[in-house]
Amino acid sequence: MRPLHILIAEDESIIRMGLRRILEEAGHHVLAAPDGRTAVKLARETGPDVVILDIKMPGMDGLEAAREIYRQRPRPILLLTAYGDRELVEQAAQLPILAYLIKPVEERELLAALEVAVARFAEQQETLERAARAERRLAARKVIERAKGVLMQREGLSEEEAYRALQRRARRERRPMRDVAEDVLKGI
Repeated sequence: MRPLHILIAEDESIIRMGLRRILEEAGHHVLAAPDGRTAVKLARETGPDVVILDIKMPGMDGLEAAREIYRQRPRPILLLTAYGDRELVEQAAQLPILAYLIKPVEERELLAALEVAVARFAEQQETLERAARAERRLAARKVIERAKGVLMQREGLSEEEAYRALQRRARRERRPMRDVAEDVLKGI
């Protein structure tokens, strides 16, 4: 795995230093915060690749910090807790959390969870991007279909002739067919 910029928020300094050591020895760049509010501020300022948050912290807890940090920019978030409390797990499940680790966390567990979280996040982002591309293609297709209908009605063309007319104009003007179709719909 490539070196990552990781933000840790943990109020217990010994645990925070231990996590930092593990991650730095694995080749990652680490920023550490003692609480959720500082983590949100550092995330905004530094844009880490991954965020690891303790749930129970003074002031802003890890769940609230996770919400804020993800709202700033989606990224993999892992939660740490000393509690296996069912209610906390359910609250975490409502957030975009990719791993939930119970303290004390061992090195191999942390590194494995980090690797899985990064891979899952990349898959999620790719799926979202594919869906967005499909939506854009469908929207373009609908505009082109409506423009074909306008040309068929206005100029008495067949469906194929209308489509070819849009293609020719798009090539001639060196513009996407969707843009040409939108102009046809506007009467340009």
